[in-house]
Amino acid sequence: MIPVDTQSRVLLKTGPTLSATAVPTGSDAPFLPREHTESPRPHFLSGWAANSLIVAILAPFLALTSSWVPRFLLAVIILDIPLQVGTHLYYRESDAAVGAMGGLSLSATTIALAGLYVSWLIRTLIRRNFRQRSSLRISIALLLYILVNVLSISVAQDVPLALFEVTLLVESSLLFFYVANVIRTRPDVLFVVVLLLIACLAESALMIAMRLTVTPSTMWDLPIHLRADWAAHGTFMRIGGTVGSPNVAAAYLSISLALGASVLFTSLTRTYKVLAMWVLGLGSVALILTFSRGGWLALMLAVAILCFAVWRRRGLSTKVLLATAGLLLLLYLPFHNVVSARVLGDDKGSAESRVPLMNLAFRIVEANPVLGVGANNFTVVMNRYLSPEFRQGFLFAVHNKYLLVLAETGPVGLLAFLAFLLGTMWRGWQCWRLCEEPFSLLALGLTTGIAGHMVHMTVDVFRGRPTQQLVWLIAGLLTAMYRMRSASSSSDSLPRTS
Repeated sequence: MIPVDTQSRVLLKTGPTLSATAVPTGSDAPFLPREHTESPRPHFLSGWAANSLIVAILAPFLALTSSWVPRFLLAVIILDIPLQVGTHLYYRESDAAVGAMGGLSLSATTIALAGLYVSWLIRTLIRRNFRQRSSLRISIALLLYILVNVLSISVAQDVPLALFEVTLLVESSLLFFYVANVIRTRPDVLFVVVLLLIACLAESALMIAMRLTVTPSTMWDLPIHLRADWAAHGTFMRIGGTVGSPNVAAAYLSISLALGASVLFTSLTRTYKVLAMWVLGLGSVALILTFSRGGWLALMLAVAILCFAVWRRRGLSTKVLLATAGLLLLLYLPFHNVVSARVLGDDKGSAESRVPLMNLAFRIVEANPVLGVGANNFTVVMNRYLSPEFRQGFLFAVHNKYLLVLAETGPVGLLAFLAFLLGTMWRGWQCWRLCEEPFSLLALGLTTGIAGHMVHMTVDVFRGRPTQQLVWLIAGLLTAMYRMRSASSSSDSLPRTS
């Protein structure tokens, strides 16, 4: 592009040449064009404005090509899993009150995920090199699960409710697909692990602060939703923090704490282990404050599998076992009375109320054996299948994720859902067996966390965004680590740490 003043000089040179003696003066002077009678004035302001406009338009796209922007957006997504910054469009309180997903989720994750995909597309186009092109990693089971959910919309009585859940499933699957294909190096894996631990640490500290400050009359005027439930008999308060219900918060913490425990067994530097110890200390207290028996069981199972696998491979240090036992004892003693009451005392029929809901789910499955009743439509149709036991019983979506999936999407949907989870665990177990440190132990921690959560899913709904996106993110990370393990046989993608 030729500058404005240069263009003017070119025009003067190529125009007709007039000598000083040849130009008439006075009244006989002919009319001459302006460019022959005045010196050109370059329009600097116009050029600056045009260039500024171009820069303003291209700046967001240029920023997305830098290496730090995708990391920042991924960090936003990981931190948003517990914080839940966002809203639900078209929210329906009556449906949410009985266990349905009551609105269309629009969150910080939605915006950040869109930015990640735009960045990925731009960087792919800029660095396109057919010799270095790698195949995309997908999950056939996940694609089948999405397809079945989409097909179930055709049989849904309430289509908007079905769309709410299918949209969240697609968003979570996009997160899985991005992480599985973009995470390729050791620093990438450690970046995600550190962010998961930091997010858990922040949420745990917030939940403990709530326990020390919240009363039944506490009111919040904050951009994020805080939740604390008082038990029916008023003897203790269950903390949910920003994650959601106490049971959902417990599921989030149990998965994250399993990852934190695995870090202690790795050969990573002291900084990582100190972070993991803080996560385990504060996170364990926060998990107790949820008073979720399913969450406690999930963590105990995950840690037991983790310790057993490590012991079988290389043995366990007596110091580590004593330190762990001492930490657990110190955490348990202040809550001895309420924990014992929660485990051994009267739960006011909480566990017993789940049995009629399971029977209700089986009746719905029997009447809708192919595609189910449609995604997120269990609560819409459940009144048709009520039995006399619900005259005074607890009416809610069935507290069993597997029965809920079966009732809403049919047997193919449940098989695809199980295949996705079990396939994720298989890839994690393969990484534990074949990867070198620290990735083998990190993969083991993530895998045991998923195993514990699968047990927890037998006693709760888990329809919301936090646990689904956390599980899908971990599934993507384990898929990426498994791909890196496959490549390491020829390129040593996962070197041993020193």
